Amino acid sequence: MDSILYENYLNILKQELVPALGCTEPIAIAYTAAKARQILGEFPDSVEMELSGNIIKNVKGVTVPNSGGMKGMEVAAILGIVGGNADKALEVLSEVTCEDIAKTKELINQKICSCSLVEGVDNLYITAKVRKGEHFASVTIEHQHTNITRIEKDGEVLLDNPYKSEVKTTVDKSKLTVKDILDFADQVRMEDVQPIIDRQIKLNSAIAQEGLDNNYGAQIGKTLMHVWGKSVTTRACARAAAGSDARMGGCSMPVVINSGSGNQGMTVSLPVIVFADEWEVSHEKLCRSLVVSNLIAIHQKYYIGSLSAYCGAVSAACGAGAGITYMYGGTYQQVSLTIINTLGNIGGIVCDGAKPSCAAKIATSVDAALMAFQLSIQNKSFLPGEGIIKDDIEETIKSMGYIGRVGMRATDTEILNVMIDRADINEEC
Repeated sequence: MDSILYENYLNILKQELVPALGCTEPIAIAYTAAKARQILGEFPDSVEMELSGNIIKNVKGVTVPNSGGMKGMEVAAILGIVGGNADKALEVLSEVTCEDIAKTKELINQKICSCSLVEGVDNLYITAKVRKGEHFASVTIEHQHTNITRIEKDGEVLLDNPYKSEVKTTVDKSKLTVKDILDFADQVRMEDVQPIIDRQIKLNSAIAQEGLDNNYGAQIGKTLMHVWGKSVTTRACARAAAGSDARMGGCSMPVVINSGSGNQGMTVSLPVIVFADEWEVSHEKLCRSLVVSNLIAIHQKYYIGSLSAYCGAVSAACGAGAGITYMYGGTYQQVSLTIINTLGNIGGIVCDGAKPSCAAKIATSVDAALMAFQLSIQNKSFLPGEGIIKDDIEETIKSMGYIGRVGMRATDTEILNVMIDRADINEEC
């Protein structure tokens, strides 16, 4: 492939596959609040958080890492201010102490933090406003979890860089295609990707083991291993779920994310790692297969969007299934069929926020992707014209993205209304 496209694909991996501590939405709140305190230059008397619906949805039910088991938006914001290190971005809470946790509990009881829903903004939107006497500072993040678009202090605008979706970033995800992803995986120099991929293997494998060894959340991973046995399919589903058990349960271990999500980062990688171990493939083959799985997942999320009512476990598991098909020696056509078979089956699982049940959705999605793989290597698939399946793999990915981004927009609003008790669920049909 040409050098410009090669560098673009490589830079996508470098930008996307980064470590994060804890569920990325509460971490983004903590980071925004910590940055606002840093700008203010002193400890505030009050904190006001303005949040998009999708941020509220993904923080309401998840345990904030290094918080002593506490949940919620106020916890994330106050802990970020008390013990957060804004210079560490998605690892903002990695240095929190027991004293910080105690202080956070005290300030929560004092109700120094308020959180409110902001409508008509990007799906990923956070503003932190902190005040100390006559002084105040505010920081706004949009579109991506660490993308600061505005900073203000005492009425002076220090940064005003509004996010514009039409502006190209340092990478161009619109250039991703299944065929070029496979070509890139075949041709990429190992020294270019191995440090990125090895970090993903190490960190995500460690938290999966933590989830299997200890009791987090609903213990989906442990339960699957206990009930389903130890087949490679069970291990692939269980290890991905166990990582989510731990992460949603507040485990402080970092993971390498995909598409801004730790759950997606684990889903896209751990099944591939399990199959590589089962098949005893070379480390190089594993790395190239993870290049496929990660980029296929990112390719789908480009059309779906960062946060929506579409569960990201589906696109991530779809990527894992594609990576496993590639590892098996599958052709471009068979990799495409794996994607089609996965999307034709479970495309459209709803996201009702980050919480322990994410682990179950991950297990379900991985299981569906593995069935899709088994069908594809026998050259069996759902056919064009059946539901959202199109004649071409790229058009199928776009059609599913349209459903997630546009078709489920109203669904996203109603899910949030149910979660914050604004919906009349007794309304007559």
